[in-house]
Amino acid sequence: MQITRRNFFATVGTVTAIASAPRLMAGSTSTSVAPINAKNTDDKDIKWFSSTQRANWTSLATPKITDASQLTPFDYNFDIQLDKPKQTIEGFGAAFSEKGWEALTALDSKKQSAVLQLLFDAHVGANFNLCRTPIGANDFALKWYSYDETEADFDLKNFSIDNDKKTLIPFIQAAQKIRPDLAIWASPWSPPTWMKKNKHYAMTPNWPGSVVNGLQPHQVGEEGKDYFILETKYLKAYAKYFRKYVEAYRKQFINIFAVMPQNEFNSAQPFPSCCWTPEGLNQFIPILAEEMTPLGVDVMLGTLERGNAALVDKIMSKPASAAVLKGVGVQWAGKHALPLLKNNYPQLKIWGTEQECGAGTNDWHYAKYAWNLIKTFLNNGASVYQYWNMILSTDVHSTWGWPQNSLITIDTKNKTFSLNPEYYVMRHLSGLVQPGAKFIPASSFTGYENQLAFLNPDGSVAIIIQNEMAEELTVKAKLGSKLVEMKLAPDSYNSLLIPKQAYS
Repeated sequence: MQITRRNFFATVGTVTAIASAPRLMAGSTSTSVAPINAKNTDDKDIKWFSSTQRANWTSLATPKITDASQLTPFDYNFDIQLDKPKQTIEGFGAAFSEKGWEALTALDSKKQSAVLQLLFDAHVGANFNLCRTPIGANDFALKWYSYDETEADFDLKNFSIDNDKKTLIPFIQAAQKIRPDLAIWASPWSPPTWMKKNKHYAMTPNWPGSVVNGLQPHQVGEEGKDYFILETKYLKAYAKYFRKYVEAYRKQFINIFAVMPQNEFNSAQPFPSCCWTPEGLNQFIPILAEEMTPLGVDVMLGTLERGNAALVDKIMSKPASAAVLKGVGVQWAGKHALPLLKNNYPQLKIWGTEQECGAGTNDWHYAKYAWNLIKTFLNNGASVYQYWNMILSTDVHSTWGWPQNSLITIDTKNKTFSLNPEYYVMRHLSGLVQPGAKFIPASSFTGYENQLAFLNPDGSVAIIIQNEMAEELTVKAKLGSKLVEMKLAPDSYNSLLIPKQAYS
């Protein structure tokens, strides 16, 4: 039987019911977690959660709701335009990594379970349903590796995912126990070194004070050139490499449903990386699709990390590539290309594939920057938005020396964990927006633009809204025939889930 997403997930099992427990504050080391219906136990009730620097995920009383039929646009801050639905939301998540697994396994089994629930459980956590994993080593691997480093092994006789069976695979499988329908996509940071022109996993020397990668002067690469060996036998072997990866993971009951050919294909990095040009990708993409399509795996372009839509134009101008690509993954400066991508390629899904990672400070200030990134992607057509590091230890550096933020920090010495501000920003979004929801534009006659709205498949509306001011703010939203009046705490993030019967 060919494995499909439907029958694959049906074999994994069912979710075990989780009892309600007190909420977990940021910085707390308790293993208790907060049910999404902490105060409201009736599904017909409006749910409202608020997070500030001092109190996270607080359940609030029902907002004031009145008739809006006689109001003018001057009487409210924004109008949730239910009759103008936009893109369908596929989901939210983050990335699996070896260093994340290393940190998680420093905890006892009870705390490990609590952390995973906080990320993946739909009732007590962030409700992540779609996540990313690397094909081979990325910058948060424990070391460089690929699945076949045997020179000229075009038949891939020495292909093996044994490394991942110690780290990434048990990490994903642990998440599947909480979320059996978890969807996973993958991309490489570097091909096997023998498939690259410079014969090294990196493209530039590492910066002073960080891990030396051993790159020699003649091996240094640069953007705008292809460093994969663009010969047919190499291209076919690499496409087969992807296929063997997908098949090997399926034997571990992990269904990779989509792949992208290269993470940040324009970036020469001191960690695993490989530059491709659009012309080079146009040679590889159709061959990759020949291997992926029979497996039911989508091929997407990405990840695009430059604000240059012309890079996508060059690929989409080739019929062989355009015919097989299902979407485009965008991250970092690629956000500047979003308006053109949305306008020029409505047939392509847009995924936000990696939130900018900060510098390891995990502070409230960067959480505000993260919120603005989320708004940028979703307002420009993204159907997926993904954070980067789910979990890191208190040593926030990558293996190659770059400090970065994470949703959860684990103190491996004291065997405790804490939730960072960006965890709550993500949870305010992913915790209430169901897969299959429609993004709903919220127009404002008065210029208010600090909210996102979604129509869930069950008819409920999720509103995520920030008050960036240092004082309480009253915000009025027109929803159907009703006016929803919210008094937002100073400097807060808020999520409201309003059932259909409350506004229709």
